[in-house]
Amino acid sequence: MEREFMEFDVVIVGAGPAGLSAACRLKQKAAEAGQEISVCVVEKGSEVGAHILSGAVFEPRALNELFPDWKELGAPLNTPVKGDDIYVLTSGEAGTKVPGAFVPKTMHNEGNYIISLGNLCRWLAQQAENLGVEIYPGFAAQEALIDESGVVRGILTGDMGVDREGNPKDGMYTPGMELRGKYTLFAEGCRGHIGKQLIKRFNLDSESDAQHYGIGLKEIWEIDPARHQQGLVVHTAGWPLDVMGTENTGGSFLYHLENNQVVVGLIVDLSYANPFLSPFDEFQRLKHHPILKQYLEGGKRISYGARAICKGGLNSLPKMVFPGGALIGCDLGTLNFAKIKGSHTAMKSGMLAADSVADALFAGNEGGDALNTYVDAFKGSWLYEELFASRNFGPAIHKFGPILGGAFNYIDQNWFGGKIPFTLHDNKPDYACMKLAADSKRIDYPKPDGKLSFDKLSSVFISGTNHEEEQPCHLKLKDPSIPISVNLPKYDEPAQRYCPAGVYEVVTQEDGAKRFQINAQNCVHCKTCDIKDPSQNITWVTPEGAGGPTYPNM
Repeated sequence: MEREFMEFDVVIVGAGPAGLSAACRLKQKAAEAGQEISVCVVEKGSEVGAHILSGAVFEPRALNELFPDWKELGAPLNTPVKGDDIYVLTSGEAGTKVPGAFVPKTMHNEGNYIISLGNLCRWLAQQAENLGVEIYPGFAAQEALIDESGVVRGILTGDMGVDREGNPKDGMYTPGMELRGKYTLFAEGCRGHIGKQLIKRFNLDSESDAQHYGIGLKEIWEIDPARHQQGLVVHTAGWPLDVMGTENTGGSFLYHLENNQVVVGLIVDLSYANPFLSPFDEFQRLKHHPILKQYLEGGKRISYGARAICKGGLNSLPKMVFPGGALIGCDLGTLNFAKIKGSHTAMKSGMLAADSVADALFAGNEGGDALNTYVDAFKGSWLYEELFASRNFGPAIHKFGPILGGAFNYIDQNWFGGKIPFTLHDNKPDYACMKLAADSKRIDYPKPDGKLSFDKLSSVFISGTNHEEEQPCHLKLKDPSIPISVNLPKYDEPAQRYCPAGVYEVVTQEDGAKRFQINAQNCVHCKTCDIKDPSQNITWVTPEGAGGPTYPNM
């Protein structure tokens, strides 16, 4: 099929912190050199920031470099962190505050801001457009364009107006376009589906440890002004997950924004072992703990969302480049798990890649080569130093649990400055950590009370999630029989619990037979199923552009 195409110097996939920082930097470099670089950014969400979800305590280090005058330009960093409270929750009622002197220094947040990352991305997009970047929201990059010699030449956007069987709908069909670039930067976020394909195709992870993930669930609440402490950061570890154990770990956050708003969330490590565990339900019951309840009680929940998080760090980074392009941000996996922050590192990776691309274009390159100067610049940057210093954080938690792992990280960060003379490795992929249902304890979750805790469907409703109903299902099963024939008897089909949006159900039919149902319309694009399915049978691919959540201020 002949498709329309547009040509650019650089095509960037994803309008998050990494993609937009790369776009801005390219245009800045071009202006400095008095040259022209054409830059296009495609974003599958309905608008910039629609799919962005982050904690978000933001470290302005990369932003200071990209836009030193960000304050004058009106960047939405309005709430400086005023204090850090860290608790170990020992039960549903009790918890102990950790004295500041025993907290790994990476967890201190002086000089940082509590922000909405969605709003920051919208501001970055405005700066990019002011610099001449073309941004196309609602266009989903479906696949990379790879020529016969194995060089990435851009991307293909998905067809619009296709029915469930893949046939064009009358009067609705619009074929996807080729967006060709001399260089293509992939900034799709954690477990980006083209990034995943490129890692496999170019064998980019051949020398890396297994990547590790968490699922982050988050809500925004409007709370009683008397309970609001603008600028306060609260973190917890332990209950309802393991305190001393290593099998089901994670931690929560509660950050006080401006306007009597707080963001509250739970990150569950996707290395969890119990197939009966439901991250969503763990989060709902967590909010009843007195330490969180004291802020939320009497408040109103205004938004909900969920997203997988890349937390493998330096040990798990794949090779960054391939002929014609590079991975940046969470598509690469640059989050600093010791800080639980990935926005400033994503931005820096985008800026380093942009410098490399600009230099190649200025040298008269026509693209197609590997951007090795990006790799060299990364290794000489503060980004590398930061990721090196936090390389043991995740493996220590996985190996020793929150308390002992936390003690190890305190020693590594506070005594050795992250330069302890050995590296811990954790090569067991998250999906392989799941135990059999027969060897696991069922969890009896309390019913939601509709005040502090809620069900999945009402949560999905406030996430602004919407998909065009008549389109091919974007949650692909390699073998449709596996959920019922393998996952159900072995693991009690965990997809019905790990999905934070109720996409997967096991339905009993009239004749008593079981059927696996996929409610793709509910999908919030978190990618957990693609990561955690113990049979590795589910693949997440991009749906029609503009589908999925439209998060306000997440």
